[in-house]
Amino acid sequence: MLEISNLALPLDAGLEGKQAEKLVRRAAARALNIPPSDIAEIRLLKRSVDARKKHDVHFVATLGVELTGGAQAEAAAIEAAAHRKSAANVKAHHPYETLQVPQVDATPQAQNEPRPIVVGTGPAGLFCALYLARAGLRPLVVERGAAVDERMAAVDAFNVGEPLDPHTNIQYGEGGAGTFSDGKLTTNIKSPWAQHVLHLFVEAGAPEEILWQAKPHIGTDLLVDIVRNIRKQIEQAGGEVRFNTQLTALHFENGRLTQAEITQPEPVTELIPASRVVLACGHSARDTFELVRDAGVHMEQKPFSVGVRIEHPQQLINRSQYGKAADHPALGAADYKLSMHLRPQKGEEQGRGVYTFCMCPGGYVVGAASETGSVVTNGMSEYARDGQNSNAALLVGITPEDFVRASACRHCVQRKIERAAFEAGGGAYSAPCQRVGDLFENRATTALNGSVQPTYRPGVVPGDLRTVLPDYICDSMAEGIRRMGRRLRGFDDPDALLTAPETRSSSPVRILRNETRECPTVRGLFPCGEGAGYAGGITSAAVDGLRCAEEILKQSL
Repeated sequence: MLEISNLALPLDAGLEGKQAEKLVRRAAARALNIPPSDIAEIRLLKRSVDARKKHDVHFVATLGVELTGGAQAEAAAIEAAAHRKSAANVKAHHPYETLQVPQVDATPQAQNEPRPIVVGTGPAGLFCALYLARAGLRPLVVERGAAVDERMAAVDAFNVGEPLDPHTNIQYGEGGAGTFSDGKLTTNIKSPWAQHVLHLFVEAGAPEEILWQAKPHIGTDLLVDIVRNIRKQIEQAGGEVRFNTQLTALHFENGRLTQAEITQPEPVTELIPASRVVLACGHSARDTFELVRDAGVHMEQKPFSVGVRIEHPQQLINRSQYGKAADHPALGAADYKLSMHLRPQKGEEQGRGVYTFCMCPGGYVVGAASETGSVVTNGMSEYARDGQNSNAALLVGITPEDFVRASACRHCVQRKIERAAFEAGGGAYSAPCQRVGDLFENRATTALNGSVQPTYRPGVVPGDLRTVLPDYICDSMAEGIRRMGRRLRGFDDPDALLTAPETRSSSPVRILRNETRECPTVRGLFPCGEGAGYAGGITSAAVDGLRCAEEILKQSL
């Protein structure tokens, strides 16, 4: 099979039907300088949108092409393309190779060691446990929250005013925080394991189009079934998953892990033998970080940001990104990613970074608190991305000097902001909200009667975000929004809404580990995923989970 990359396609080629197939075939034939009839089969391998020129929005695709003349004709096509000037590139296609998991269940060492324990069922924990189970190591997976169906019920109840369950919510429970998100699978890491993650998602029920989308996403509505299916695969392969079960202590002898204490409701505490524990607890498990710190495990601070969720009408973003092509049915909801470095404010040695993160096209702002008396926001969207608004985290970097001035640790800064938001929202988990125009004018918002209506559940309270966030954060957001509006028309719309606070964009700490992904000071502990400080999204966390499992497997061979 040939692989043709950097191939421009008209938007109509992204529609369903024979006419779209003809457009793709003709484009492939032109790139190869052959008649369309010489093409036996075409497979879409990758596709993205090129909207740099608003008068010429089109797709850029990578196609797998088989010729009727077989391998000889394909070799000739590669040779001819090498001597022809063309924007498209032609080479031999190397198909995806399925992830191979070694089987070690019959080795004496594997049978004599306690089974691995995986803490957390976010993407890192699930993919780590899946790999370990398929290798025959029968992992025990513990999750402080509930299974996904019970979790959905708890989140729905919270959204209509029921009390927050501190163990089962948007942060905790089967699937981790990523289950209640856009399900974005884009990643900046350059790892061949990322393809394994996508294929494992498809195996668990994700749409096959995530294999060729340049910016693949699944959506919360589909993720619910997918994470349940991954758990079932773990159990079918010999693993055990216990929900409503929390890691509460680790015991070491001579620098090596020997036991883990896990606690279930009632409470019932169980002390179990443990020589390998994967710590995939997620970025909100503050009590677990304290447990690990108290056990003598070395940790360090990570770069940290706080801010808000910013909402715009999705149609505004579509028009800004796609121009007149915004309504084309092959495009779907547009996204964006913005960042900049500001000038230093008074008393600062260097300017702050302001950037958008976790953009959710056609999505909703959701309540993501995991501690009573706190308000936290996040964003989510469903597979169709057909909501009226778009939203994204708008974040401002925090410096070490900020912690010195506040005389607080990073978790303390987070908690202070989240509790201030709870008070500003009236004490019922409503979130404080302010119009961008009012932020610019340094005045409180008194009414939300503009073009953007809030989507946050359980609800919002108009006000002044300076009662929640430090002045330097609000000043930086205001300047950042103005400058971002020069890059993305309408981003600085006065009616755009800011809902606070967004404080859980990443883990504020990193649990140190060595090249084998094991803690260097205590043997047997494997910090893993986003919470441990080694990932920044679903795909990178899942990759880290697979790689941690691989290292554990090496110890059992």
